[in-house]
Amino acid sequence: MQPVPQMTVDTLKARLNNGEAIQLIDVREHEEVAHGIIPGAKHIPMNDIPNRIDEIDPNAETIFICRSGYRSERVCEYLQQVGIECGINLEGGMLAWAEIEGPIA
Repeated sequence: MQPVPQMTVDTLKARLNNGEAIQLIDVREHEEVAHGIIPGAKHIPMNDIPNRIDEIDPNAETIFICRSGYRSERVCEYLQQVGIECGINLEGGMLAWAEIEGPIA
C-alpha cells in the first residue's frame, strides 16, 4: 500500500476560495457533524463507507475529513485496498480547520 496523500487545511482553504470543485467527504459520526461541517462536504460516516462506496467518484480528487485526521486516513487506506486511489487525507481534520476558520456552525 502506498502512503496516503495528505493536504493541509491552508491548501484546502485556498483551493476552495479559488472556487475549485473538490469532492469533500466528512467521515465523522452524526453527532460530530451536528456541530458543523465544511461547506460543500458530503457526510458519509466512516462505518458506512463500504455500503456507500458508490457515492464516491473514483475519478475525482477526494478530500476525506474527520475530527483529527486519523479516521479519514484509515478510510483512504481502505479505499486503496479496494482499488480506489482518489483519497487524500485532510491533515489535522476539523481541529486544524477550526484553527484557521474558527468554529464551524
